[in-house]
Amino acid sequence: MAELHIDILPEPTPAFAELVEAHVAFCDGTAPAESCHRLPVSALFTPDITIWVAREGDQLIAMGALKALSERDGEIKSMHTRAACRGRGAGRAILATIIREARSRGLTALWLETGTHPDFAGARALYAAYGFTECPPFGAYVTDPHSLFLTLELTTTKEPA
Repeated sequence: MAELHIDILPEPTPAFAELVEAHVAFCDGTAPAESCHRLPVSALFTPDITIWVAREGDQLIAMGALKALSERDGEIKSMHTRAACRGRGAGRAILATIIREARSRGLTALWLETGTHPDFAGARALYAAYGFTECPPFGAYVTDPHSLFLTLELTTTKEPA
C-alpha cells in the first residue's frame, strides 16, 4: 500500500470526475433522488468550496469538501472513499484536514448532512468520533427520513487521538 497524501484539488480531473460518479452511484443507491444532496462536479468548483483529495500513489481514493456558509460556519460536502479503500484512514485524514482548515479560517461551527441508510454507518461513526452531534436541518435542508444532520462546535472540541 502506497503512502497516503492529502492535497487540495484546484480544478476537476478525469479521476476526480470518476470518483464523484462513484459517490453519486453510492448515494443514489441508498435513498430516493429527492433525498440525495450530493453535488455534481460542476457545482464543486466554486469560490466558496475547497476540495481535498486523498491519493495512494497515483490512485485517487477519497475526497471531501468544505463549503463556506458564512464567515463563521462551514458545511462538509462530498465526503467519499472508494469502497475498496475504506478502512485505511483516508476519510479520517480528509475530515481532520477539513476541521483544521475550518479552525484556521476562524470558523466556529461545521455542519453536514449524511444518510440514514445502513451503508452510511461507517461515515456516521467517523463523524461521531470527531464529536459531531445530531442537530435539526440547517440552511435549505428540510426534515427527511433519509437524512441525518450533524454539527460540530469548533471552539470547544478537539480532534480525537
